[in-house]
Amino acid sequence: MILSWVVAVAALAVAILAWVRTRRLAQRLDQLLQMYWELKYQHGELRRELQQLTGESHQSAPAMSGVERSAPQRPTQPTDAFVPLASLKR
Repeated sequence: MILSWVVAVAALAVAILAWVRTRRLAQRLDQLLQMYWELKYQHGELRRELQQLTGESHQSAPAMSGVERSAPQRPTQPTDAFVPLASLKR
């Protein structure tokens, strides 16, 4: 009888500790998410300010290093082709 009470109290203690830790982790996650979105917003603001200072036009995609902006991008050729099974049954 006493053993079952000890096990029940220990399980309750572990559950409370897990709940407290989960609450702390949830609060930390909220902080990190807020910091992420603030940083992303500040990055966009700084990029826009830099573009205004340098006179660059707005680009939808960031430029890749080593590739000239004026050179057109060639589409990549697929290495595998789809072959329907009906054409193989001949």
